[in-house]
Amino acid sequence: MNRLLLIEDDEALSMGIEFTLKDEGYEVLTASTWAKGKDIFEQENFDLIILDVNLPDGNGYNLCKYIRSRSEVPVIFLTALDEEVNVVLGFQMGGDDYITKPFRVKELLLRIKAILRRNFKVVDSGNKLKSGDIVIDTAMALAKKNDKELALTAQEYRLLLIFMSKAKTVMKREEILRELIEGAEAFFDENTLSVYIKRIREKIEENPKEPQYIVTMRGLGYKWNKEVTKE
Repeated sequence: MNRLLLIEDDEALSMGIEFTLKDEGYEVLTASTWAKGKDIFEQENFDLIILDVNLPDGNGYNLCKYIRSRSEVPVIFLTALDEEVNVVLGFQMGGDDYITKPFRVKELLLRIKAILRRNFKVVDSGNKLKSGDIVIDTAMALAKKNDKELALTAQEYRLLLIFMSKAKTVMKREEILRELIEGAEAFFDENTLSVYIKRIREKIEENPKEPQYIVTMRGLGYKWNKEVTKE
């Protein structure tokens, strides 16, 4: 059973979401404030966090930044702010998805299922992808650089896997986005993709301003520029 933490100060909305999620078989803990949400997060383990941006005692973006400094648990933002700059800010803070109010609970369920599916550690093939000093262990769903685990969000891990699975191939932005969202109607556009790639470069490149792994092919898209072997 997946455990979810819902941090939302609108009591009626919180109760409605909690009821629906429990009816779907999820275990749900709730909080209505920044402080309470932080306390519960520190005391419990979760598979996903649903986080309102505007809380009575703090900013959801800052709470996400705090969470991300301690955990790679997926985070979905709930907010009435749907301007592009706010969406991109949410991803920059480490969020995995973003849904604007009002929304249908069915849509939220689809987002949750999509992210949990992408974040699930599938122990099947046991393959390892190796490129330079980067290694992805698909059985454990983790990536390492120089034998040190990389702190990647679920979306960052998936994006890295997409690139390494198609090494030396120029990928158009639209193609990358299609594979990244897997049919889920999440908010992803070219600006969001650029933010993700920037974050990954900062984690895997020796000099992010002169990338050796993920290179930009101007007017075409991106390419993983090193050979990848399977083990």
